[in-house]
Amino acid sequence: MADWAGMLRAAVAMGISPEAFWRLSVREWRMLTASAGPGPMGRRDLDEMMRAWPDNPHP
Repeated sequence: MADWAGMLRAAVAMGISPEAFWRLSVREWRMLTASAGPGPMGRRDLDEMMRAWPDNPHP
């Protein structure tokens, strides 16, 4: 049997409202809770990486 209360608490901790939680498909929930790594890179991370390792270090 599923731990709906625990899953709902986890969703709220991720910033997902209860209403949005109940609209999620099983596939969406699995994707949100999969521990496959840190997730996508944000724009700030990309900008920092581009400054640290420019494509053309000798303008």
